[in-house]
Amino acid sequence: MELVVGIDIGGTKTKIGLVNKDGDSIVHDFFRTKEYPNIDDFILKIKAVVNQLIAKTTTNVSLLGVGIGAPNASSKKGTIENAANLVWKGSTPIVAKLKEHMNLPIKLMNDASAATLGEMLFGHAKGMQDFILITLGTGLGSGIVANGKLIDGFNGFAGELGHVDIATDGMRLTGLGVKGGLEAYVSATGLKRTIMYMLSIYMEDSIFRNIAYNDLHGEDITKAAEEGDFIAIKAFDYTCRILGKALANFTTFSQPEAFFLLGGLTSSDKWIFEGTKKYMEEYLLEIYKGDVKILPSGMHGKNAAISGAAALIWQDFKNK
Repeated sequence: MELVVGIDIGGTKTKIGLVNKDGDSIVHDFFRTKEYPNIDDFILKIKAVVNQLIAKTTTNVSLLGVGIGAPNASSKKGTIENAANLVWKGSTPIVAKLKEHMNLPIKLMNDASAATLGEMLFGHAKGMQDFILITLGTGLGSGIVANGKLIDGFNGFAGELGHVDIATDGMRLTGLGVKGGLEAYVSATGLKRTIMYMLSIYMEDSIFRNIAYNDLHGEDITKAAEEGDFIAIKAFDYTCRILGKALANFTTFSQPEAFFLLGGLTSSDKWIFEGTKKYMEEYLLEIYKGDVKILPSGMHGKNAAISGAAALIWQDFKNK
C-alpha cells in the first residue's frame, strides 16, 4: 500500500499519521512537542513514531514521502522560523535534520497552507481554481489558492491573514504581537476576549458574569447563544462583523469563488456562518456581491492537520 507520512507540528502536540491517496489517515499517533526541547531528540522521536505506525498496519507499506505542516514554516528554506509557540527558537532546519534519518522526499509548509492543499486535494475545493481557507482555532490561519495554485510567497510565508491589522481598536495583540490583528478578534481565544469585552459595556444578565476567563469554553458560548444569552449573541455578532468585513477585503485581491472555514470555532455552526455571510455581503464591493460563498471545510471527519501535511507529497502524484 502506498502511503504518505503526514506530520503536524503544534505547540502542544505533534501529530503523525500514514495517509492514503484519499486523504484518510489510516493510523496515527501523537506526542507532546514540549517534551523534546532538543531538536535532534525531537527528530528521533518522529522516526520512532513512524516506525511504530508502519508496524501497526496490516499490509506492506511503501512510503512515498513525508509532508510537514508547522507554524512559521518556510517551504522554500525547509526551516521553522521563530515560531511563537514552539520550544526551538531562531531558524530550525527541520527538513535537513529529518533527511538524515529518512531517505524520502520531505516537504515543509506553513500549517494553514498545508491544510489548504488538503482542502484542494481531499475536501470540498476539488476542482476549484480560486479559494481561501480560513482556520479558526486558538489563532487564525489562512491559505490562498489563485488560478489553481497555492500562493506560497518569496520565502514561503504568504497568507498570514490572521496578522493583518483590522484597526478595530488596535488594543488586542496577535500571537506575533500585531496590535489590532484579525486573529486577536476572530478565533476561539478572540471570542473569549470578546465575551469579557461585552460584559464590560452591557449590563444585561448573562451566565458569564459568574464565569472566570480561564473557565470559558467555546461550546459554552454556543450553548448560551442557543439559549438566548444576550452577551453570547452580542459576542458572536461582533465576531462575525469583523470576520465578514475581513473576508470582503480579502476578496478584492484574489476574488475567490469560496471561503472555506475550518477549525474548532466552526463548531458554533450558524452563529459563525450565517452572521459572517451577512456581514461579508454588506461590505463586499458591488461587483462581487452574490458571487462569493462561505462554506464549511470538507476536511471534517478526516484528521485535517495530518492529511493536509500529507497533501504536500500527494499533490505531486495526483498531478502525474
